[in-house]
Amino acid sequence: MSTAASTALPQAGELQVRLAERLTPSRLEVLDESAAHAGHSGAGPLGYGTHFRVRIASPLFTGKPRVAQHRLVYDALQDFIDQGVHAIAIEVLPAKETP
Repeated sequence: MSTAASTALPQAGELQVRLAERLTPSRLEVLDESAAHAGHSGAGPLGYGTHFRVRIASPLFTGKPRVAQHRLVYDALQDFIDQGVHAIAIEVLPAKETP
């Protein structure tokens, strides 16, 4: 693997910015869990940029089934998947309630 390819792996902050832009979430957390997958299929040698956990609530999810909610997340992150993201665990959170 070339150095250029390995530096192209995304970081959690990049995924977070993309999701914020595309899905206007009311709650969002992106965790890079790549280091926990070292040695597993799809894990990169750098220990980051391949396995992420996304915890998200978005008004765009309202009334949509779980599969459609997850599809919105995957569609927003497709460029990163194409760059080498191997796994995205998605947790759809309840929207924050306003007092």
